[in-house]
Order: sequence, then structure tokens, then C-alpha cells
Amino acid sequence: MKVEVRADNTVHIRGYVNVTGRDSRPLRDAQGIFIEQVQPGTFRKALSAETPVELRFDHKRVIGSTSDGVLTLSEDSIGLKADATVNDAELAEKARKKELRGWSFGFIKKKDRWEGENPRRRYLEDVELREVSVLDVTPAYIATSIETRGESSDLVEYRMDIGEEDTEYRIDEPDDPEPVPTPGQEERLNEEEEIRMQLARQTASFFKLKGERYNA
Repeated sequence: MKVEVRADNTVHIRGYVNVTGRDSRPLRDAQGIFIEQVQPGTFRKALSAETPVELRFDHKRVIGSTSDGVLTLSEDSIGLKADATVNDAELAEKARKKELRGWSFGFIKKKDRWEGENPRRRYLEDVELREVSVLDVTPAYIATSIETRGESSDLVEYRMDIGEEDTEYRIDEPDDPEPVPTPGQEERLNEEEEIRMQLARQTASFFKLKGERYNA
């Protein structure tokens, strides 16, 4: 993950949310431990549906989406790549403190394939991509929730993928706000301005009088 914090507190984040064709760390479900792998082309297929994908902070607060241009997603030969430019005070504060931990994504399984035992292996071949999150915590790698749609319920799964490389930061100093004078300073500034105006008027009167005498 690469993070750039600009002077106006806009945060530009880019990196790989998931590397396709790579084994996950050991995961656990009701049947025990398994290894998971997202097959190449799975995210490309999901994105071709043009369903909006939310950008969230820690899976909780929506800070943008693919529909408003804040988040751009694509799959290349490495995996699911994200590029986001966000103007969010909390995210900017976390980024300035270098507290961002990585990416996570939420999906609904549409097609998968299981093989082997001890451990079992799961291959994701078709998913509905629901969200991508920027994290400032390191949660468990696997989590699930139930989402109700009308009379049916879908299992939404979440995965976190921490790259081997550390997060790279580029942080610009924030813009300095215009200083606001205190009441005492404001009164003194007004007095100084009045004195300057009086001097200007006196100078103008002097040169006017001098000019009249010269012409006479």
C-alpha cells in the first residue's frame, strides 16, 4: 500500500487488495481449517457487472465508491488493484500518524470449488464484490455476516490481505490557516491603521498646500 497525504488533507491510496492465484493464510470455518485462493479473472468478471463497490474505512463508514469516482478498481496480472483519492479528516489523521494497516474486501460467493483434505482447498471462481475497506486495525483474516435481500439471505464474507511490503508514506505538511487576531490584537491593529490613515491625510494636505503656494 502506498499512501500520499497532501497539504489540503486529501489522501491518495493505491495498492493491491488481493493477489490472485496465491494461497491465503490458513482460514477456519465450521468444518475446520482450509486454504483459499482467488482465481485469476475472478475480480475482472465481478467488475464487468459494473455494480457499484463501496469504499469504507474499517468496514464501517462509507467514504466513497466506484460510482462517484473516489475509488477505481481493476484486475491485472497480479491481482485486484485499488486507487482511491479521499478527502476525509479521520482518514487523513490516521495516515499522518502512519496508522493505516492495509486493505480488506467484502464479497458474496457465486461460484467456488473445493478440493482435497487436511487442509481443504477452496478456489473462488465467481464473486459479487461488495466493498473495499482501508484499515487502521489488523482484524482476523476471515469474517462473515448475513445480509437479507427481500425473502433471501446472502452470506457476505470479508478477507484481509496484508502485502509483504510495508506501507509507504508521503506526507505533505498541512496548509497553515490564516492567523486570527485576538480582541486585543485586533484593537491594536485598528489603532495602527487609523494612525497610518491620519499620516496619509496629513501628508496629502501638506503637498496640496505646498502646491498651492508654488502656483501662487
